Amino acid sequence: MAKIILTKTISWFLFLLLILPVENQAQDINMLLKEAQQLEESFKEPEALQKYLEVVRAQPNNLTALCKASELYNMIGKRQPGKDKQKEYYKTAKTYAQRALQVNPNSVEANFAMSLAMGRMALISSGEEKINAVKDVKSYAEKAIKLDPNDFKGYHVLGKWHYEVSNLNALEKWLVKITYGALPKASLDEAILNYEKSRQLNPHFLLNYLELAKAWHRKDNNKKAIELLEAMMKMPNRSVDDPTVKEEGKKLLENYK
Repeated sequence: MAKIILTKTISWFLFLLLILPVENQAQDINMLLKEAQQLEESFKEPEALQKYLEVVRAQPNNLTALCKASELYNMIGKRQPGKDKQKEYYKTAKTYAQRALQVNPNSVEANFAMSLAMGRMALISSGEEKINAVKDVKSYAEKAIKLDPNDFKGYHVLGKWHYEVSNLNALEKWLVKITYGALPKASLDEAILNYEKSRQLNPHFLLNYLELAKAWHRKDNNKKAIELLEAMMKMPNRSVDDPTVKEEGKKLLENYK
């Protein structure tokens, strides 16, 4: 009888030894994710990125960390000096987005992250490299919106796609034609519709006001553009990029008035 009890005790002890590391790791991961989120909210994006990368090293298939790492590489990359340095960040952002899509191809955040990475790459590229980046943006942004009709970021990226593609120069349009036959139709009106939808879903997204104002200006409606920029200037900063967005908005106001 004592032998049976001892055997059961040893088995239970071994079970605890096996399960405790897993539970402790889960607690550590959750703590890292919470710390990363708090750093983001404090506008400390480089520090937040490092926390998400720690999670990825511990759990290579952690979808949240992969998506966030991609998004932050995009955001931090935008602030890098020079296009070469920016491209390095955007390529890394694309890599993490690809990994996230491998984990879950139907993840809203993964599809958005990929659309953002390709969109940022398109903005700083030219010729065939720009076209290669442009062609995927729309499909990923549309999939994110299809998966979540309230994805304001997806509508913003789609608006930017219509804005930029409708403004391609003659050489770029020629490259599209010989390389892909044709890209889906893009228009300034569709850009405005998507930006407006993004604003409806999140009226506090300052970058969207800036891009929407540019679209109305291109449509020769400076009155609407000025209204949007003046409204944006009165709004509180909610991200680390908002002061820069407002600075650009201030310059546009001077030009549009």
